[in-house]
Amino acid sequence: MKLGVALGYSGAEFSIDADRIREIESLGYHSIWTSEAYGSDAVSPAAWILALTSRITVGTAIMQMPARTPTMAAMTAMTLQALSGGRFELGIGPSGPQVVEGWYGVASEKPLGRTREYIDIIRQIVAREAPLKHDGHHYQIPYEGAGSAGLGKPLKSILHGPHGLKIHTGAFTPAGVRIAAELADGFFPLFMNPERFDLLKVPLEEGFARAGGGKSLENFETQPFVPVSLGDDLDSCRLPIKRHLALYVGGMGARGKNFYNDYVARLGYEDEARTIQDLFLDGKQREAVAAVPDALVDDISLIGPRDRILDRLDAWKDAGSKRHVTTLVANEAGPEALRLLAEALL
Repeated sequence: MKLGVALGYSGAEFSIDADRIREIESLGYHSIWTSEAYGSDAVSPAAWILALTSRITVGTAIMQMPARTPTMAAMTAMTLQALSGGRFELGIGPSGPQVVEGWYGVASEKPLGRTREYIDIIRQIVAREAPLKHDGHHYQIPYEGAGSAGLGKPLKSILHGPHGLKIHTGAFTPAGVRIAAELADGFFPLFMNPERFDLLKVPLEEGFARAGGGKSLENFETQPFVPVSLGDDLDSCRLPIKRHLALYVGGMGARGKNFYNDYVARLGYEDEARTIQDLFLDGKQREAVAAVPDALVDDISLIGPRDRILDRLDAWKDAGSKRHVTTLVANEAGPEALRLLAEALL
């Protein structure tokens, strides 16, 4: 099992600690992943980190599809691949309706269909087997719709991209996992419990069957983001994770249409998920945080004193031995925690 690091989203200010990045590479980590919400973007930090390093893989987890046309995403990926000697990997995802419509100002309909079209277009561009053509619900290339000048023609990328460009998606719903298994090279499962691979197994197998060609866990990357917090006070370690879970389980969607809430329910916390959502949507955010079960945090995280983290790592190692996890991506981990993980796993 490989190790990765997620840098997380920006706050009101944004910077990258160059010494920390170089230490992560020197510790033997496989990858560093950047992300975006509605602050800093994912591409600029990825380019910056690639320039600071020489060996480590750098990827986006995720570039939000509504923010860029698939042709722009392909151009960006091929450019970063060329400049880094092939160390860039492309992670994409649709984001949620609140961000898609509230920030990017576009319709959030049919996100899985958008994912399918997006990947198809990028694959065509990278392959350069013919000028680009695509006639889909979300994208028409060349465009011939309303307002068209009628002058568009199919084009082939000037830049020759590497055929080995890896594409990953963010997914945790059964349909999203199925699409990832069918079309992508890997995915980032959310809130993963290493002992509950059964929640992912069936849609993965269905997606592999659709893909054909011998696709399986043996040639597919499963890269969960795992919150890591090293410290003696368990409550203090749990609190930031509880706040994150309360926001997503409680506030990222309406009642009856919150995919994060549905997933936590499938993890075995159906009543708790409903309570968290009710409290959060009623404006009782503090109570919603308090309602997040300790057990849920412990299931999906590596927290607490050194020995406790090492004990919990056994479950992740077991998942890695079965290729249920290929890269453990440490999220929000401090320097000491990153050194502990490297010592234990690398």
